[in-house]
Amino acid sequence: MILTGKGEAASAKRRLLERAGALVVGEDDEAALAIVADGDAATVARLRARGILVNATDRSDLCDFTLPAIVDRDPVTIAIGTGGASAGLAKALRQRIEALVPPRLGELAATLFRDRAAIRARWPDPADRRRAIDAALAEGAILDPLGGAGAGEVERWLAGSESPGVSGLVVILLRSPDPDDLTLREARLLGQCDRIYHRRDVPAAILDRARADAVRIASDVPLGGAPGLTIDLDWADR
Repeated sequence: MILTGKGEAASAKRRLLERAGALVVGEDDEAALAIVADGDAATVARLRARGILVNATDRSDLCDFTLPAIVDRDPVTIAIGTGGASAGLAKALRQRIEALVPPRLGELAATLFRDRAAIRARWPDPADRRRAIDAALAEGAILDPLGGAGAGEVERWLAGSESPGVSGLVVILLRSPDPDDLTLREARLLGQCDRIYHRRDVPAAILDRARADAVRIASDVPLGGAPGLTIDLDWADR
């Protein structure tokens, strides 16, 4: 990665690039990407003439690509991008999110990866395993990712007797076509369900709140009894 420019802006870019594992070189070296930290248009032109893609700091009109603001909890990475609209906004969001995300989030992710075999052994059925993980990672639960859970909580979760989570048929009566009118519980259940029976006039915006791999069945007659969590979406004024 080519980096040009001087001063604190260039130093900050260098720190971020090196932290990400990039090999930082000068303008005359070979690279596919470049960051022009001082936004100099002449430097951008020279680099582009060599077929190099350029990011020019504070010059979105000169950028071939943009860089997101990063919250790093290795191996978890949260990227906030604005498509070059406002680096300041991305930075402000990054600072707010960084304050919310516990330092132990990376430890939680690494432990879940390490214990994949134990998790599969504990819940051999894939649907049961997904519901168990969803329930454990829910707000206020033992593995709440914003609650500071780490390796010890994963061990207690695996040794415990928690059920896989909610199962059976749940009826949600929609108050409007606006997904923002869903309660927190309804939105959470939609995100966990295995299949959805829904009226044909239920808006796609509401169905999109469910997992992409949840089965969607347009039906005016709810069909319960299948294993896992089934949602029946209907209208409250029907």
